[in-house]
Amino acid sequence: MTKNNKVKDNNIEIATFYVEDTLMGIDIQHIQEINRHLDTTTIPGASEFVHGVINLRGEVVTVLDLHNILGLNTTEITKQSRVVIVKTNEELVGLWVDRIADVVNVKSEEIEGAPANISGVDSHFFEGVFKMESELLVILDIDKIMDVNSEAAIV
Repeated sequence: MTKNNKVKDNNIEIATFYVEDTLMGIDIQHIQEINRHLDTTTIPGASEFVHGVINLRGEVVTVLDLHNILGLNTTEITKQSRVVIVKTNEELVGLWVDRIADVVNVKSEEIEGAPANISGVDSHFFEGVFKMESELLVILDIDKIMDVNSEAAIV
């Protein structure tokens, strides 16, 4: 998979969630926590990718809207919506998702390259795909998602 996933037995734990009807996931090593719907503060003039900011125990965290990043429909806030707090390079960022799924153990050699034409979404944010029994798990490239945050720097 990537340089960050050097695990003894090549097993990787992927935290999964849905954005619309697409099952997506991130290496659990990057997940700090998952929060229920939090009140975000909208920032006037912020990038369309920024859902807002939250106060996470005294730290201001930018919340990115995966719908906009991936070129999907506008986010609808529901009771199942969550903010996945990810940490990479000592930076915290929230990812707004529609609902949380499960943690899946994946062997790195079973991850295939992401096809360029996944349901009309911007696939350059995908690290690969894993074929599950009933659906396809799309693994997000957290570094590319974080690059969007850098470009949208608002705080």
